Order: sequence, then C-alpha cells, then structure tokens
Amino acid sequence: MADYDLAIIGGGLNGVSIARDAAGRGLRVILVEQGDLGAGASSASPRLIHGDLAGLERRHFLRVRSALAERDVWLRIAPHLVRPMRFAIPAHSDERPAWQLRSWLLLYDRLASRNGLPASATVDVTHHPVGNALKRPFGTAFEYSDCVVDDSRLVVLTAVDAAARGAVIRTGARCTRAERGKEWRLVTKDRGFRQVITARAVANATGAWTPSVAETVLRVPPPRVAAVQMDQIVVRRLFDSDNVYVFQNSDGRLIFASPYQRDFTLIGTVSHAFKGDPAIVAMAAGDVAYLCDAANRYFRERIETVDVVRTLSGANMVRNPASSGDGAMALDYGRGKAPLITVFGGDVTTSRLRAERAVSKLTPFYPMSARWTAKAALPGGDFAWDRFDNEVDEVRDRWRFLGEDQARRLVAAYGSNAKVILGDAKARSDLGPAFGPELTGAEVRYLMQKEWARFPDDILWRRTKLGLTMHPSDREALAALMAAPV
Repeated sequence: MADYDLAIIGGGLNGVSIARDAAGRGLRVILVEQGDLGAGASSASPRLIHGDLAGLERRHFLRVRSALAERDVWLRIAPHLVRPMRFAIPAHSDERPAWQLRSWLLLYDRLASRNGLPASATVDVTHHPVGNALKRPFGTAFEYSDCVVDDSRLVVLTAVDAAARGAVIRTGARCTRAERGKEWRLVTKDRGFRQVITARAVANATGAWTPSVAETVLRVPPPRVAAVQMDQIVVRRLFDSDNVYVFQNSDGRLIFASPYQRDFTLIGTVSHAFKGDPAIVAMAAGDVAYLCDAANRYFRERIETVDVVRTLSGANMVRNPASSGDGAMALDYGRGKAPLITVFGGDVTTSRLRAERAVSKLTPFYPMSARWTAKAALPGGDFAWDRFDNEVDEVRDRWRFLGEDQARRLVAAYGSNAKVILGDAKARSDLGPAFGPELTGAEVRYLMQKEWARFPDDILWRRTKLGLTMHPSDREALAALMAAPV
C-alpha cells in the first residue's frame, strides 16, 4: 500500500490549494517544496481578487463571471486576507472612450452577484477625494468594486488549513527523482536527508519549474508552455485615499496603483516573455522606468526610478503568452501508469476553483468526498467580511497596549487567530523581544511553529512585509533568535 494517495510537488498557490482540497476530501496528502511556501510567482502577483475588467474587452464573459463568483467566495472564506476596495479609472479621450468604460462597468455589475459591494459610479474628480492625488486634466473617473489580497498570507494559510485536515507539508524538501509504475516512488532530499515516499498519484504544481520537473524528475514529456515574467514596484505612499487606481497606459495596458503596507504604494503589473532560471528573476531597468512613467502620467506627485524601494518579480507558465487566462491542467495516466496531474498558471482569484477541478479529475481512481472548499473558512476567517473593523476593535479592547495600526496588521494577517499570538499578554513586554515597533518574539515563535518559517526572509517578506521598514540591527537580532536552538 502506498504511503500517500497524492504527492504534490510545489508549494505555490496551486500546490497548497490542491493539498487543502484533497486533504479535505479524505485523501492522504503530502506536499514537498524545495524552498519556502509561495516564494516564487505566488509572492509577486498583482494582489487582486477580481473579475478581470480587461477580460470584458477580450469578450471573455464567462471567465469574468466565474471570477466574480470566486470573488464572493474569497470574501466569505478569507475576510481577513481579502479586502473590498473601490477602484478608480480616470477617463480621458486619448485611450478608451468614456462611453466604452461605462459600458464595461455596467456589464461588470450585471455579471457580479449582489453581495453588498457598491455598484460602479461616475465621479467628478474635481469635487471628489479620488481626485486629490491626480493631475488636473482628468475631470472624470469611473469607480467600481473589487478586492485586494495578501497573496503570500493566502498561500501560507491555505497550507495551514491543509495541514489541519491531515496533509503533510514539507518545506526545504526537494524531489530529486521519481519512478512511475502502478504507483509513484519519489526520492526527496529533505534538509540534507534522503527519503523515499510512495504515492498513488502525483501533482506537478511547480510553476515556472513545470517543464524542467516534468523532464528531469518525473521523466515525462514536458508540456508545451511559455514562461511569463510579472513585475511590480513599491514606492512611498502617493495618495491618502483607500482607492486602487487603474491607469490606461498609452500602449493599451491597464496599470494598477494600490495602497501597500500603510506607508507605500504598489504599482504594476508589467508582464513579458521570460527566459532563464526561474530562481533568479530580476526586473529590468526599462520596466521600472515604464511603471514610473505610467504613474507620473496620472499622479501629481512625481516619482523617479531612485524612489523605488523594492521590486517584485516572478515567473510562471502559461499556455498562451498573450493571455494569462485561467491556467491549465492535464491528466496523464494509462495501463500500469499511476496518474500524473500537471497544473500551472492562472491567477489568484480562481486558484481555489482550479484546485477543485484538479482534484476532481482524480475521482475515477479512488473514492473521495464531495467538493467543499467554497464554504469552509481559512484559518482565522470565522467572521463576516464587513465585520473586519469589529475584529480590530475587539483586539484593541482586550489588548489595550496595541495601537490601531498594530491591531489592524495582526487581524489582517491572522484574523481571529491573532488572539493565539497575543495570549494572556498584559503589556507588549509580555510578547518577548521586539524587532522594531511591530514584530515580537511571540509572533516569530508562532510563525516558526505553525507556519513553517525557517529564515528571516520567510517572515520579513512573505508572512509579513515588515522587511520594508525594519532596521538592519533588528534584522540581525531576528536572525539570531531564529538560529538559536529551541
């Protein structure tokens, strides 16, 4: 008898979503990830949960409708990670005409369910807060509702839920070889130790590594795919409102600028073909300048390339480089050949649905329970999305030493599980050593024990984004704590 029903290679959003879905249906699941969870393209997404407004221009109406339905699911199951926001598109005659934008948004409203999010509207930016940050030539803008998400936290909490349902999650574990018969025999190198595991089926969810893993590890023909690189920049906060701005650039692209970690603005996305090692993805100077120029076309406050405090880049695989689409999957099996399912690409919004469909492809091979992930909250998400501020107030009422920003960050990252980190603390000193104004020893221990954090970067850039503001001396102290024997 095989050790597991399903072995998943790759700990990005596709991999952990498959692990969560399969474990919840009663399968014995193991996931191996050579680095950290979500360290690739899953940490460089546009951070949007949306129906893809631009999809209407390409007449992908069914895809947009499906994504809008998933937006509702995410609001229900991850209210701490997914936050509704108003998106603003300044209108001008140089690009898409105003009537076309308005038509898109009316259709967008019709395709979405009535879940409490405001409908689209036309605003006069000369008399509306959304116009405070914009240059004067833009007299009209269109607003609509969509959501933003903490992509890295989404990956990690999906893995946490998968583990709670019985999945084995192993980070720092690389699959080096696989032998295929009636079942799979996988050889892994886990923190320097060789281990052999067997599984009735394998899922290749290795993102940009999909072709190389298929060819060199699984020894099957690689899928015909193209690699695409996504790039974004982080700059100082350019506007005070909570809107996400959508820019129509001169080449037809839609560029987003959204609030990021309180004091910053995230601007992106540029995507283009990628060639090279997926482990080394760097943003070209020309793309940095492109995004700065796009922002300068709209915002009053000018930015230069020297103002960029961080770039975010990741590579992923797509069937068609001209359209990210909804990802792709393929099932390979035959007489005497254990099943292999390959999943790659797609956006954050439809990741849950993509995993559900992938696991469902395995139903002919062994029994499993019904689909379930659309109704089960992620860890810490046991409250309604419109009760987020109430959760923050409850945390502040109980732990009065926390400031508004501190409480909001903890609830946004952990939801109701923030209470597990804070415990019985009566003062900040009760939470252990401090690493800057926000990170505490209690949170670090929680992340190491419950969320597979092994190195400072796992915490500073994925499970939190506190690396943006943390002083070098605090980083050194954090590294010392994490390296100390338990």
